[in-house]
Amino acid sequence: MIKTWMIASGKGGVGKSTLAAALAVALVREGKKTVLMDMDIGLRSLDIHLGMENSVVYDVLDYARGDCRLSEAVLTHLSMPQLGLLPAAQLGTAGEIDGEIMDKIFRKLLKHYEYVLADAPAGLTRGIERILGSAENTLLIVTPDDVSVRDAERVIELCREKDKPAPLLIVNRVIPALVQSGDMHSPQTIADMLDVPLLGYVPDDTEVIRALHGHRTVMDTDCPARRAVERIAKRLTGCAVPLMAIAPPQRKRSGWFSRRRGGELPK
Repeated sequence: MIKTWMIASGKGGVGKSTLAAALAVALVREGKKTVLMDMDIGLRSLDIHLGMENSVVYDVLDYARGDCRLSEAVLTHLSMPQLGLLPAAQLGTAGEIDGEIMDKIFRKLLKHYEYVLADAPAGLTRGIERILGSAENTLLIVTPDDVSVRDAERVIELCREKDKPAPLLIVNRVIPALVQSGDMHSPQTIADMLDVPLLGYVPDDTEVIRALHGHRTVMDTDCPARRAVERIAKRLTGCAVPLMAIAPPQRKRSGWFSRRRGGELPK
């Protein structure tokens, strides 16, 4: 069973960090002790997603510089003691963490946690290459649009160049009605386009925004996004959770002609 994951996206703005925080909480609720690493140096955000912004004292660069022990940098969530967070630095660069230090961080965290999730910066940076070298596999987050899919191809190419397994795909912000009308790619279509396995999808849900403004994850609200993340977490731990599908697009009629686009929507 794979225990260390890099969470990546080809472009920013796809909800990667929001989903990373929710997934970490879902794994903890599955009984898996989990630590989330915020590796987006200079753009720290996961402490806010988890409501831990007032607890940060040290960060990952403090550890890399030798200014603290790793145990001092890792925060424990007050209401979920099985959840840890290694915050990113607000200042500095990812270049201060070389491959040897990254390996050391992963090894040390695995002594205390069952799952290590590293939230990588968006795009192809030196930081993502170093995380990729230490993590066993990658969760690739995309949104169902051509720009996100095209940029995700570069992450897949990098995995191949580094002899890493093909990423598992999570499609975020899916609007089922648009998929049914043929105006949005289905998650399975995107997986086929990228030639990677589909782990699941998360529907577009206003509760995600509401949770973010409240400095919490969507896992505290009973909503479609939460249920989708719960299913993804179960699959990640090896549970056989079937992909749920909705009806395929309906045939559109216009005068003498009709057309049909899209396909089944796994969830």
